[in-house]
Amino acid sequence: MILISRADIELREREVLAPYATLSFDSRGRIYPQTEHPLRTVFQRDRDRIVHSTAFRRMEYKTQVFLPHEGDHFRTRLTHTIEVAQISRTLARNLCLNEDLIEAVALVHDVGHTPFGHSGEDILNELLADSGGFNHNLQSLRVVDVLEQRYPEHPGLNLSYEVREGIVKHETSVPLTHPDFDPKQRPSLEASLVDIADEIAYNAHDIDDGLRSGLITFDDITGLSIWADQCDLLLGDESGLAGSAGDQTRYWLVRWLIDRMTTDVLIETQRRIDAYGIVDIDSLRTAPERMSAYSEELSTQVKELKEFLRDRLYHHPRLLERAERAKKVVRALFQRFMEDPSLMPERFQKMLLAEKKETVIADYIAGMTDRYAERVYGGLS
Repeated sequence: MILISRADIELREREVLAPYATLSFDSRGRIYPQTEHPLRTVFQRDRDRIVHSTAFRRMEYKTQVFLPHEGDHFRTRLTHTIEVAQISRTLARNLCLNEDLIEAVALVHDVGHTPFGHSGEDILNELLADSGGFNHNLQSLRVVDVLEQRYPEHPGLNLSYEVREGIVKHETSVPLTHPDFDPKQRPSLEASLVDIADEIAYNAHDIDDGLRSGLITFDDITGLSIWADQCDLLLGDESGLAGSAGDQTRYWLVRWLIDRMTTDVLIETQRRIDAYGIVDIDSLRTAPERMSAYSEELSTQVKELKEFLRDRLYHHPRLLERAERAKKVVRALFQRFMEDPSLMPERFQKMLLAEKKETVIADYIAGMTDRYAERVYGGLS
């Protein structure tokens, strides 16, 4: 029997990956040093630790756009994460990057999300305004550094520098800073590509779920420029879907959309790498702009698509009504625990000895699933 060792995998990476890829052998390591595994690289172990974490499993019952109980086929935070990981690995494979690293960053990128999607995050950010606010990316880092308690030797999952950096430097409207990471340096190309894979995934599956829910229709979306040259195919004989606006048409459309965006990112990213003469990690980290991107044409089309989803789906009266309900639940929970922290589990009460009360309460609420938050809210006296 022949086993492939960690050293064999690391050697193969050096032989086949691009010169600007992140090599497992060159990892900056962990906060708490550990003996390397004989068969798995540092990034493989990170991925496995993430998948086996409690926070990862909880995402199954956390809202993406539609509440999990509204239908068995709508995306949850977990299924969204799996789709991001799938697209990320495709990007990494075709660009000769480290698939294990990109998968680990993709799988961990949303573990800090609150219940009830962005509505839960928005209200926690408001409630914590005097304490620095709340951001799900920084919360994801807190989850893997502090809140997961699976090892007697150290707090958290003790993930590698590169995966933790990918969490902190995930694209956000508010630039994040952390003392462990140089804000002037760009993240690895693997981490940067997870950002755009995240966007590809939610653009496509939100169209899918929006159509499935009936909140948007095929007529609503056919005017979008991203598939202007596909409308005849979408509704005509070539697709084999003529006269149909059902499940198969929706599946075809989503497949086409993912392929269109992913292929464009691959071509544009490689074009930028060549244009800027990216030959190693150092030139990548100091590049004047990010390498992972859409082409100029597709960027305009994606912007239009996102604006459509915001205006017609995310701001649909039905979803806005649920958002207000979510904010009401989270606000009530936060205020009740501020009044009486003893209502939280013992573990969080112990954390109050070393942490600010607002921070601990946010940790507890952010870790809740939608249904658990509703259950605790229903039990408030």
